[in-house]
Amino acid sequence: MSYKRSSFLLILIAPSGGGKSTIGDRLLEKETDLVYSISSTTRSIRTGEKNGEDYYFLGEKEFLEHRAAGEFIETAQVHGNWYGTSRSIISSRLAEGKNILLDIDVQGALNILKQGIECVTVFILPPHQEILERRLIDRKTDDAATIELRLSNARKEIDYIKEFDYLVINDDLETAVAEVRLIIAAEQLRSVRYKNVKEEYYRSENA
Repeated sequence: MSYKRSSFLLILIAPSGGGKSTIGDRLLEKETDLVYSISSTTRSIRTGEKNGEDYYFLGEKEFLEHRAAGEFIETAQVHGNWYGTSRSIISSRLAEGKNILLDIDVQGALNILKQGIECVTVFILPPHQEILERRLIDRKTDDAATIELRLSNARKEIDYIKEFDYLVINDDLETAVAEVRLIIAAEQLRSVRYKNVKEEYYRSENA
């Protein structure tokens, strides 16, 4: 049976340190039809990161030139750094029939929703603020002032949870990954994603 199903953009949203990148990595290992959309950023590259794999690392001038040219579907300035999602990457991967994974912050996700871009949004939240703080400390990438800024932003971001389709509590990683996979499976089965059901149904019957 060759029913054609349209692909979709899956957005994981979380406060900094909420675990969206870790969950995203697990999903990419398990979901063969899911590909990652690499964002651009002006922040400094961290130890272990690679340009073109984790992010496209750009200078601020270059980033703003791309932004002015309309090359991003969304941009956001977070913790003093710019982040943006490439319009051409999203369009080309959807055209290939791939589901696209994007992990961004609340501001970026809201910008996408305001444009009316079809997507599936999942808010990832640690069970308690203390756990979020511990995760930020344990990853050892930020100083105390930056961690406090991230926690302050997280308290504001939680107010937007109801703007998104799904909420997954990231208490146990494997459980959280399994729950997002259930969301993917359900979204793939939505009838509106199937474009040629009638034609294929009668073709198989008359074959």
